[in-house]
Amino acid sequence: MAIKNSPEVPRNRWIGNALLFLGLGFLLLNLFFPQLFAPRPPQVPYSMFIHQVQEGDVARVYLGQNEILYQLKPQGDKPPQVLATTPIFDLELPKRLEEKGVEFAAAPPPRNSWLLNILGWVIPPIVFVLILQFFANRQAGGGPQGVLSISKSRAKVYVEGANTGIRFDDVAGVEEAKAELVEIVDFLKNPQRYIQIGARIPKGVLLVGPPGTGKTLLAKAVAGEANVPFFSISGSEFVELFVGVGSARVRDLFEQAKKQAPCIVFIDELDAIGKSRSSAGFYGGNDEREQTLNQLLTEMDGFDATGATVIVLAATNRPETLDPALLRPGRFDRQVLVDRPDLSGREAILKIHAKKVKLAPEVDLHAIAARTPGFAGADLANLVNEAALLAARHQREMVTQQDFAEAIERIVAGLEKKSRVLNDKEKKIVAYHEVGHALVGCALPGSGRVEKISIVPRGMAALGYTLQLPTEDRFLLDERELRAQIATLLGGRSAEEIVFGTITTGAANDLQRATDLAERMVRSYGMSKVLGPLAFEQQQSSFLTNTGMMLRAVSEETAQAIDREVKEIVESAHQQALSILQENRDLLEAIAQKLLEKEVIEGEELQELLAQVKTPAAA
Repeated sequence: MAIKNSPEVPRNRWIGNALLFLGLGFLLLNLFFPQLFAPRPPQVPYSMFIHQVQEGDVARVYLGQNEILYQLKPQGDKPPQVLATTPIFDLELPKRLEEKGVEFAAAPPPRNSWLLNILGWVIPPIVFVLILQFFANRQAGGGPQGVLSISKSRAKVYVEGANTGIRFDDVAGVEEAKAELVEIVDFLKNPQRYIQIGARIPKGVLLVGPPGTGKTLLAKAVAGEANVPFFSISGSEFVELFVGVGSARVRDLFEQAKKQAPCIVFIDELDAIGKSRSSAGFYGGNDEREQTLNQLLTEMDGFDATGATVIVLAATNRPETLDPALLRPGRFDRQVLVDRPDLSGREAILKIHAKKVKLAPEVDLHAIAARTPGFAGADLANLVNEAALLAARHQREMVTQQDFAEAIERIVAGLEKKSRVLNDKEKKIVAYHEVGHALVGCALPGSGRVEKISIVPRGMAALGYTLQLPTEDRFLLDERELRAQIATLLGGRSAEEIVFGTITTGAANDLQRATDLAERMVRSYGMSKVLGPLAFEQQQSSFLTNTGMMLRAVSEETAQAIDREVKEIVESAHQQALSILQENRDLLEAIAQKLLEKEVIEGEELQELLAQVKTPAAA
């Protein structure tokens, strides 16, 4: 339950009183100084003024430096009209006025000009302050500070015993990270046990991991478990348009935290304010972000001097962009990796999310976890929700195993495009293409178990797909298994060559993936007998992903050697795929014809067919 640090002030009453005083002020000025609000005389061209003088219509004239005021002679019962014009350099004007008998004199200085000047300087700032007060109060929920609240911390505060709805039991798949945070919470509850033995609790714990792995969920679990105040704020909330506001908010946040120590401060998306100050591409840096970061570094160093037990918990999925000063001991002493869960972790996460839906008795969460390698916690939560939506769409009262299978395919391959109708020729090509993938993948190791073959279009570009799932979590692959994956990718193109004697554009994505994998084998993994155990790529991105690789500066001869090695790997895999399909030519025809009839083959029927695959001795 979030709380405010001070009682709410009725902003409407404050603004109403201010507007009332302004109205009374204008009324008094109008009563005592009516000339201030008198309407200005109409402005006419100078030529018209000269014409009226020559016609004898002008009674008197007041000559000013910036304006000429003149009064016309009365006509009938109408009062004399006063007009104004802009003067020009005319030395003959006094002579003309004397000839026509017009009274003229220098215009007197405007009365009460000092008061107008004061009002011109005072009233606009007051109006600006009132407008700023109104919008600041709306943004802050009617807080008491008004305009001054722009420098106040916007952290949500959870007090002791607050119910966030999340506990450590609600978080699964990240047991190592939970152990670290359980230790932090235990220290805040029982500090003497650690102090007596001489242990020093870390000042900061940085949660690092890909998006969706549960970093913020872990922080909420800490808030639910800890019997101490818990401050939660996002890094982007420190940075504002005005320079200096971010550092002021950091100071205010830690001042509040020290007053309520022992407590925990959680900063989500730390990279919003913690980016490296020497990072290339900023061209001098961002003054506001740097000041905010400097203030955060200073506050984290100042805990020992005050004796306040304040632990900073932060989360980011871009640790490579953080400033080194943040990661040194004494600030964020520990970096806890919150990685994607393994098989048992995925099963535990599915059990937690499945409590919210009605499951059919035959649902096997272990089998679902085995079919979702690489899924993060957020992905699994979305999977359970998609399955529940599918069950509701089909008017079922419980979620079945089939709903989960369809949900996995929707997430991995995209929605079914039943409206995309293929002609007979295209349908036949797609069928042989997908069966080629399945046969080669079944014959070679390291490609995963073939679970489904479909020629129903899915997603934006897939006209068919072959679903392969690993039988276990793998963290290392050898050269033979990587070559098998490349051969599997080329199985569709190879089937087209054998059956139709030509190739189509359908293998474009397969070729791209096969070439990328072969390049990584040569450039990154050192799997080349010609080039040897050398790496020709350097990693630029985070350790959380394998992307962001760039080619090192190499000689022209080395670049040509790399190209030859990549071509050899791909071509060798291509020949391997052709050999397997030629050995199983009859089985290729049988499965393709069945697929054309049913459009989808899966389950026991598919496994019985694939059990007949023969592997050539050369493969």
